[in-house]
Amino acid sequence: MQKKFNRVYTAGAFDSLHIGHIRLLKAAKENGNELVVAVSTDELILNYKKKPPLQTLDDRIEIVSSIKYVDKVVIQTSRDFKLKDCIKNKCQCMVVGSDWKGTDFFEKLEKEFKSQGLTIIFHPYTKGISTTIIRSNKG
Repeated sequence: MQKKFNRVYTAGAFDSLHIGHIRLLKAAKENGNELVVAVSTDELILNYKKKPPLQTLDDRIEIVSSIKYVDKVVIQTSRDFKLKDCIKNKCQCMVVGSDWKGTDFFEKLEKEFKSQGLTIIFHPYTKGISTTIIRSNKG
């Protein structure tokens, strides 16, 4: 079956891997022949989420690399480089959770992607699970 895109990109912290991450990665892979996943650095997570990651970058890269949907893992050093990272990795599409749809950041990003002939697909967010929820429930 011919896929719509040759290469698809997605990004995240992947700090405490859960079913929402797996569903996002599966959906991203279903849209392309190859899936490039950007894993956020420890510094980016701390800056963006105001909490240090639970696992090291090396561990998170190893975990994400082992998932069958993932073809290549790259390091994400800034949220602002998503378009640049897609172009650098020859991706035609980015898949992201629908919880980001309509945010100022992604409204702007969608326009930038479109101006470059690239697509953003918003995959339905898995309600009821997140790393924040997992962290808050830790015994």
